Amino acid sequence: MTRKSRRLILIAACGAVLALALGLILSAMSGSIVFFRSPSEVAAQGVAPGTRFRLGGLVKDGSLQRGPDQTVDFAVTDTNATVQVQYRGLLPDLFREGQGVVAEGRLEPGGIFRADTVLAKHDESYMPREVADALKAQGRWQEGKGMVDKPAAAAPETKTAAGDKTLGQRSER
Repeated sequence: MTRKSRRLILIAACGAVLALALGLILSAMSGSIVFFRSPSEVAAQGVAPGTRFRLGGLVKDGSLQRGPDQTVDFAVTDTNATVQVQYRGLLPDLFREGQGVVAEGRLEPGGIFRADTVLAKHDESYMPREVADALKAQGRWQEGKGMVDKPAAAAPETKTAAGDKTLGQRSER
C-alpha cells in the first residue's frame, strides 16, 4: 500500500467518524427543537394535534379567565386569527391583556393550545416578525412606538413636599 492510499483511507475514516458524530448530534437535537408559529399560521396550516410548538402573539383583551388551582385560560391573537390557550401554573409578573406573549406547548384535538410554559415580553419593542407585520398592516403598530391605538393613561396629579404639582413624578429627597 502506498503512502497516498493510506492517507486517503485515513481521511475517509475521519470523514466517516465526523459524519456519524454529526448524525448523532442532529438526532439528539430533533427532540428538543421547537418551532415558532403565529395564530394565523396555526389556522392556515392546520397544525396536527399533539404537535409541540411555540405560539406567539398578543393576549387578547377580555379573554383572560382565572380558574381554581392556578389554571388560566386566555386567547393569543395576531389580529388576524386567535388561538385559545390553557395554562396551569404561575404567570410571569408582566403578563397582562394586550401585551406580547410566547406560550410553549401542544395543540389538542379540539383546537385548544395547552401551554406548559408562558413567557411575557418585557416591552413591545420585541415582537415576532409575523405578528409585527400583521399589526403594521392594520395600522396598530409603529416602529419604536409599539401599539398606537391605545391612548396612554394620564398620570395622576400629585403634590411634592414643596407643594409643586407634578404629573406622576416622584420627588427625590
